[in-house]
Amino acid sequence: MPVHNADIAALFEEIADRLEIQGANPFRIRAYRNAARTLGELPQPARTLMEKGEDLTRLPGIGDDLAEKIREIVSNGRCSLLDRLRRDLPPAVTELLQIPGLGPKRVKALYHDLEVQTVEQLYRAARDGRIRALPGFGEKTELNILQAVEAHASQTRRFKLAVAAQYADALAAFLQAVPGVGQVTLAGSFRRMRETVGDLDILVTAATGSPVMQRFTAYDEVAEVLSAGSTRASVVLKSGLQVDLRVVSQTSYGAALCYFTGSKAHNIAIRRIAQKLGLKVNEYGVFRGDERIAGEDETSVYQSVGLPWIPPELREDRGEIEAARDGRLPSLVEFADLRGDLHAHTKATDGHDSLREMALAAKALGLEYLAITEHSRHLTVAHGLDPLRLARQCDEIDRLNPELDGITLLKGIEVDILEDGSLDLPDDVLGRLDLVVGAVHSQFHLSRAKQTGRILRAMDHPHFTLLAHPSGRLIDRREPCDVDMLRIIRHAKDRGCFLELNAHPERLDLLDSHCQMAKEEGVLVSINSDAHSSFDFANLKYGVGQARRGWLEKDDVLNTRPLAALRRLLKRTM
Repeated sequence: MPVHNADIAALFEEIADRLEIQGANPFRIRAYRNAARTLGELPQPARTLMEKGEDLTRLPGIGDDLAEKIREIVSNGRCSLLDRLRRDLPPAVTELLQIPGLGPKRVKALYHDLEVQTVEQLYRAARDGRIRALPGFGEKTELNILQAVEAHASQTRRFKLAVAAQYADALAAFLQAVPGVGQVTLAGSFRRMRETVGDLDILVTAATGSPVMQRFTAYDEVAEVLSAGSTRASVVLKSGLQVDLRVVSQTSYGAALCYFTGSKAHNIAIRRIAQKLGLKVNEYGVFRGDERIAGEDETSVYQSVGLPWIPPELREDRGEIEAARDGRLPSLVEFADLRGDLHAHTKATDGHDSLREMALAAKALGLEYLAITEHSRHLTVAHGLDPLRLARQCDEIDRLNPELDGITLLKGIEVDILEDGSLDLPDDVLGRLDLVVGAVHSQFHLSRAKQTGRILRAMDHPHFTLLAHPSGRLIDRREPCDVDMLRIIRHAKDRGCFLELNAHPERLDLLDSHCQMAKEEGVLVSINSDAHSSFDFANLKYGVGQARRGWLEKDDVLNTRPLAALRRLLKRTM
């Protein structure tokens, strides 16, 4: 697709923002802002000037280096400098710019002086009164930031994905049984597998005369009907979850699915591409003038703007369109790719089922191996294992494995990472295990430097294999630990160990952005259930959804390997 001057200007502005946050030379920052302004005001496309052989350095403020970058962007739609800056600067930092009142200069001060990288960390710093001491801020500015973050976070009530699924799946099944209904599809953030869902969007096709709308508004779980018409209705369930239903024609189904799946930013980007091609994209189809040229399925919509179909989990306008344009879309990991689970508990600690019961449940799901990783002794609330009890469990696993058919139990432990970075059990005990899962279960509010150092020291332990739920967050209940995740990921790469994506719906930790970071750094991620009962393995599907949002492919995931290959990788960390 052609690269327009506005596209180049936007990339230069982002470079300038990132350089300013990093504290780069002010003259260099100003050069990129001036170049962005020049390109934004340039009446002739830079591509046309290049094709004519014009000297780009003749443009105001454009020297040899910037001219070369313009040529690079026009040629491939990307800028290698920006790619490096995106890798070097934590991705969430630029999200701070979305908070009203925060420009690059203030984000720079927050990042460099308080090491604020995320909106959560910004809120914590404002709440704790640490922002007012920074030059140019003050108490009033701190209060404004706190209020802006609170407003940003509380715009809508959101439901955890697994909770929303309980209502969504039941309602979808109900609608599917209505006479005359054809397709029923859940769209919106639910389809994109967001960690939380603000409301549900449901699309259906239905024959003329189908009572789907009447049945929907009369559904037993409906507490309030907000609106009702012949093709659309909105209700609030008794749970407080809003549900919007739309009946669409088969010829528009793909366009409507694209539109109502979102995200808003992704849809806007697609519409801009369409406009450049003289097309109009909306929920009814893709149009050239009055002629509908696509819309019956999603693939036709994307093909109309020169792109392959993009998986819903990637539709956040975070590089997926550029990747699609360049043929670089990942082949995302699927649930069927999982060969095992490396984090599970039994009734020996705080689980609810026996070794055998957990093994058979994992096998029934199609898994080939399961690591039993009880808590260690420091976590007394979970009746953690001391060396003697762990040794007894290892013996029990060794006795049980020959009796199992089609599933192998691995010996492990979820060992506490103590405040000084040491592990909760001695080396001679850990050395007998197939893997050691390290986890932070206390002292969550250490400073960023101390928390990061604590984890790095634990990872240096010779028996350390896998970092469990790396940020320590509990969605809507506990904020993530204040850590330098990029540094942790790079240390994992140097050390040769792995990171967990904990699939428990309360955690979904790693964050999707950290999954993508791990992928870029070449660190394998293990999608684990953290099962405490035989029912909990079903949560793996949410972990897979989070992994897909993080661009992970099969080869990026540790536990897609068969057992023999997995054992070889585990031995390298011991």
